[in-house]
Amino acid sequence: MSTLKPLQIDIVSDVVCPWCYIGKRRIESALALTPDVPVEIHWRPFFLNSWVPREGIGRDEYLTAKFGSVEAYKGIAGRVVAAANEEGLVYRPDLVRRQPNTIDCHRLIHWADAQGKSAEMKQRLMELYFRDGGDLTDTNVLVQAAADCGLDADDVRRRLATDEDVELISGQAKEASDKGISGVPTFVFAQKYAVSGAQPAEQLARAIRQVSAEVNAQAAE
Repeated sequence: MSTLKPLQIDIVSDVVCPWCYIGKRRIESALALTPDVPVEIHWRPFFLNSWVPREGIGRDEYLTAKFGSVEAYKGIAGRVVAAANEEGLVYRPDLVRRQPNTIDCHRLIHWADAQGKSAEMKQRLMELYFRDGGDLTDTNVLVQAAADCGLDADDVRRRLATDEDVELISGQAKEASDKGISGVPTFVFAQKYAVSGAQPAEQLARAIRQVSAEVNAQAAE
């Protein structure tokens, strides 16, 4: 029976951030390399594009605002697509037609967490967006994604129509930026060590082992 204290890992990320998509797979690979270390994962919200309105905007308009032109993104996208492929993930930027504001996605992840399904919900939303070009501003798409993860579709539809947890999620996202987190994904170990970016699984695994050992050594003192 292990008496190790679980290592808290807070993962600050956004569902429309391609490096967060890749980073999620890499932290999962890191956890597979450290099966003896108990962890407690918390998915924390971040707004990569807080300026995008609630109803979303066209993808071309977004790319022009963010990168200067649609063409300018193509070079960047190629590298990200290749990095995703290396992790066994599919990113099809050509399929994405609409850029969402992600507050509703973060609400879904938060609600799924009550059933222990936050990671599954996050993965579903990311796959819809990056792999299938799904419109995450469409309530029907969000409700279906929640249903795919075993949440009650009618309940989710009703809650999405309200402002439930909007303030909570916005507050958590603001707290992350107030702490100086500007690039995502950011992995925060034991609420004190932050690793920024989609680092390789081996590097994340090393951090998990080191911080867990330190936390447990302190607990034993």
